[in-house]
Amino acid sequence: MNNSATSIGEYLIERLLAHGVRHIFGVPGDYVLGFFKQLNDSPIAIINTCDEQGAGFAADAYARVSGLGAVCVTYCVGGLKVANTTAQAYAEKSPVIVISGAPGTDERAKNPLLHHKVRDFDTQFKVFEQLTVASTVLDDPETAFLEIDRVFAAALRYRRPVYIELPRDMVRRPGLASHRLPEPESSDPDALGEAVREAVALLNGASQPVILAGEELHRFGLQAMLTRLVEKTNLPVASTILGKSVFSESHPRYIGIYEGAVGREEVRDYVETSDCLLMLGALMTDMNLGIYTANLDPKRSIYVTSEKLSIHHHVYEQVLLADFVGALVAADIRRRTPQNAPHPRVSLDFQVHPGVPVTVRHLFQQLNAFIDDRTIVIAEPGDALFGGADLYIQGKTHFLSPAYYASLGFAVPAGLGAQMADSQLRPLILVGDGAFQMTGLELSTVVRYGLAPIVIVLNNRGYGTERPMADGSFNDVLDWHYSRLPALLRAGLGFAVDTEDELAAALKAARSHTESFCLLDVRLDPEDSSPALKRLTHSLARRVYSTPP
Repeated sequence: MNNSATSIGEYLIERLLAHGVRHIFGVPGDYVLGFFKQLNDSPIAIINTCDEQGAGFAADAYARVSGLGAVCVTYCVGGLKVANTTAQAYAEKSPVIVISGAPGTDERAKNPLLHHKVRDFDTQFKVFEQLTVASTVLDDPETAFLEIDRVFAAALRYRRPVYIELPRDMVRRPGLASHRLPEPESSDPDALGEAVREAVALLNGASQPVILAGEELHRFGLQAMLTRLVEKTNLPVASTILGKSVFSESHPRYIGIYEGAVGREEVRDYVETSDCLLMLGALMTDMNLGIYTANLDPKRSIYVTSEKLSIHHHVYEQVLLADFVGALVAADIRRRTPQNAPHPRVSLDFQVHPGVPVTVRHLFQQLNAFIDDRTIVIAEPGDALFGGADLYIQGKTHFLSPAYYASLGFAVPAGLGAQMADSQLRPLILVGDGAFQMTGLELSTVVRYGLAPIVIVLNNRGYGTERPMADGSFNDVLDWHYSRLPALLRAGLGFAVDTEDELAAALKAARSHTESFCLLDVRLDPEDSSPALKRLTHSLARRVYSTPP
């Protein structure tokens, strides 16, 4: 039971702390200043970003690393700026608590034309109803505590964002103290048992079973359970592009990323010829499926997510992903030796030639040799992602990207959020120049809080993903002197990189400089791109001017 003197704002802070949130990202404003003052007096550290969108992306990355993130903004002018980041968190299943201040309940009646209002006082709430798995306005002290716990439970059950609107005259109002915390959902034991028996029979009867591991295994913290399943059964594992690094890529049973025709041919062949494909936590998005070039037969698939379990054409209700994976670990699945399973080709055998211009291929060769088990790679959509897909990630979930929703501007603020979530990790941020110009000044926040990411700007003077689809000057961006940004921010190191030897020297200097950020402006030929991005843009280009069948 809670102390009856606990205010609504204090209880919200209590629940954040109880769920492991130690940092909250945001920008203050008058409708939320009272709550910011409470936060300031609490153990939660406020991380003030340059812009609300940066706060939203940072909270998303924080959630992906630590399990739950939070962003706090003011009404409408702040809240609507995190609508995009919340949409991404919803699409990619990242549990972010979105807290917005709002006009007080009494002042709404007295003055209907308060500043920041858009149309009606509930306009922002209606927007976030469409972007979150649960939402609430804490305008009733008798139900506020119950509502806080309801939306927290939804965020953790579905690993999606939730929205809490806090009118400013409710921040210090005491709430009703006594209520039951929501009970966690559980699987139906009969449905779980039947589903596991059917899955085990298919796996044991197959000659080439394969696991396709997806992003939900990360979101629900099931990486260790997946490893136990693989080590018990010896089944080979592919991952989706959004689920990259959910399974250690140094493991001998890892075969690579499956993404239809966009990915490596040997991985595609092995997965698509499997007579039993066990898809665990993999969302069937167009990006995960290689822009629908995948050929996966439902009659040979076991498809399990947090919201659906289907085997052949059988659908099982109320079976939780964690319970199903745990039951598979305990089940009697035949151990086997996979035949002809591919393994990622990781070559660290390359030469650095003085004066030779850097190519995309050479950049990622050097980066493969550079990263270690304390590196977390954060990749922006584009060649940062598709070139980065071939990086050899040793740790579990040490690669983050918005590989489905694909919003530009994620990577730099995500580096901030990831390092706040785990100070032992050093972010390696891969970002195109166009995306950097959207949120790159969050490096100011990085400096303010003493963080030290390494930022690689893939500078091809524009939007390299869009150019092959529809070329034109609209894809160009102004060529900044990115390496001079440290002078503006009065911290960090900047490097202008044109050649292979300059890249090697800059990476060496960046490794030893851990006091602040390092930025490498890697100037690339605008026509140069990775093979994976070429395959992707070829598939997308056909859809630009025509309606796909």
